[in-house]
Amino acid sequence: MRTANFCAECGEQLALKGWRVRLGGRLCDRCTQRLGRFASFQTLIGVGLIAVAAFAIGKYSRPSPPPLIIQRAANSPLYQSPAESSTAAQAKRAATYQSSQTPASVSNEEGYICGARTKKGTPCQRRVHAPGERCFQHKGLPAMVALEKLVIKPKAD
Repeated sequence: MRTANFCAECGEQLALKGWRVRLGGRLCDRCTQRLGRFASFQTLIGVGLIAVAAFAIGKYSRPSPPPLIIQRAANSPLYQSPAESSTAAQAKRAATYQSSQTPASVSNEEGYICGARTKKGTPCQRRVHAPGERCFQHKGLPAMVALEKLVIKPKAD
C-alpha cells in the first residue's frame, strides 16, 4: 500500500510512525492540529454521503410495483364459488377442525383391519376398506387371524 511522504496541506515531509502509516495519514501534526481531526476524514465522509444520496435517489426513483392479480384456472373448483365473508370462512374452518378432531371409531359403519403379520409378530392394526384386503405395506400377505376377528364393530350409543 502506498503512503504519502509529504503533507497534503503544507508540503512538509512526513515522519509517519505506528498506525498512521497503515491508515495513510496525509497531514503532518501541525496541519492536523490546525485543521482538526475532521480534515483527515473529509474524503471518507464525502464518499459516504455520495453513497447514501445515490441509494436514496435510487429508492425513490424506482417505479411502484404493479398491483397483485391472482387468476384462477377455468377448471378450478374455486372459480364458480362466490366469495365468503371472513366470519363465514372462520366458522367453516372451525367446523372442519372440530370434525377432524373426533376419533374415527365413532362412525356407525363397520370397519376392517389388515391383520397381516408385522415384523414384531403381532397382527397389523391399520384400517382397510373391505374384509380380506391388506394395507399398503402388507399387500399380498395372508391374514394372521380369522376373518371374523378383522371386523371392527361400531359402538352403540
